[in-house]
Amino acid sequence: GCFECCIKCLGGIPYASLIATILLYAGVALFCGCGHEALSGTVNILQTYFEMTRAAGDVIDVFTMIDIFKYVIYGVAAAFFVYGILLMVEGFFTTGAIKDLYGDFKITTCGRCVSAWFIMLTYIFMLAWLGVTAFTSLPVYMYFNLWTICQNATVVDGANLCLDLRQYGIVTIGEEKKVCTASESFIKMCDSNELNMTFHLFIVALAGAGAAVIAMVHYLMVLSANWAYVKDACRMQKYEDIKSKEEQELHDIHSTRSKERLNAYT
Repeated sequence: GCFECCIKCLGGIPYASLIATILLYAGVALFCGCGHEALSGTVNILQTYFEMTRAAGDVIDVFTMIDIFKYVIYGVAAAFFVYGILLMVEGFFTTGAIKDLYGDFKITTCGRCVSAWFIMLTYIFMLAWLGVTAFTSLPVYMYFNLWTICQNATVVDGANLCLDLRQYGIVTIGEEKKVCTASESFIKMCDSNELNMTFHLFIVALAGAGAAVIAMVHYLMVLSANWAYVKDACRMQKYEDIKSKEEQELHDIHSTRSKERLNAYT
């Protein structure tokens, strides 16, 4: 009995939704954790090697934007943790409705509506994660340029290469915040592990965002399949109801005729 119970429980697990949820949690964890640490490393690099300071008052500068991005990361982590649980519950709900010969008609109708609602939400979130992935590629590109300048400075003797933050819109045109290969700050920055670590953290955060996009696509396939199964379940249930009703009517007609024949014989 215990073995059969375990097999029955394992048969009701929505494995496709489980895989998508694990991939979603892994991607969100990489994006949020590595992205948060990479932003903190960016603040240290700007303050230490580019000699930038926070603006006084309510002026929105790059440090304020970084703080806003950190709060956005907190919200993304919490929101998609809850959303992953909801999708898993929907998977269990739909799988249970399908396993139970498509269940009661009211249950399958509710499951169909829930699946359609989650398909729409997941599609919107997939587009959002595509935007997040594109946005995360920007700091990867910036740090790649900086890392390339550091590599070229050690290869080419006497090369005077500079990185100006105005090229990336981090500071205004009137401010001149740049480091060149001839400066001591540039040499220290290239020799430090902080630059290399921040660069790789942004790469991992980009990979996490890509994994979240794949998870959203996986969820769309799962939800679309569940919606189609539940839709077929509704039709099957209607067919079973009509068939049962016709059989009952035939049985009633047969019983009535048998009684009439018996009365006539009597």
